[in-house]
Amino acid sequence: MSIMPRGADQLLLPVNPWFLWASMLLALALNLVPLGPTPWMPDFVALVLVFWSVHQPRRVGITTAFFFGLLMDVHHGSLLGQHALAYSLLGFFGIAIHRRVLWFGLSGQMAQVAPAFFAATLLTLLVRAVAGDGWPGWSVLVAPLAETLLWPVASLVLLAPQRRPPDPDKNRPL
Repeated sequence: MSIMPRGADQLLLPVNPWFLWASMLLALALNLVPLGPTPWMPDFVALVLVFWSVHQPRRVGITTAFFFGLLMDVHHGSLLGQHALAYSLLGFFGIAIHRRVLWFGLSGQMAQVAPAFFAATLLTLLVRAVAGDGWPGWSVLVAPLAETLLWPVASLVLLAPQRRPPDPDKNRPL
């Protein structure tokens, strides 16, 4: 019986805080790229936020999510607190499932984080509807699907600096 989660095939080094915050800022920069009105575009901040709240729940939490949500609200010129509320929900959800989700492989992890991405999108749509904004169309529901499909890419890229090189020492099993 192994003490490591089923999805983990090797031990990881501790995350470098500079890399963690640089990845959050890079995701913010990707969200700030002016591509025009594209409701199907994945929310990179949401993806990286959920990833780090699952993998590093003591460093990235609801406060971080709220702060990045306010930044997105100011950038979009939307109702102040709309993204902050959705990102706070994502941060809470990531922290709530962080022990369970790491026991699964990537496809199982995708199935576990997909409801969070859809719930955040629906919450944003609900806030927009209460504020009197119109329906943006069904293409807005493609974004959480794209975020879910990008989960393996995020796992590969964001965990790459933490992966240990193979150790040829036969006397040490870990």
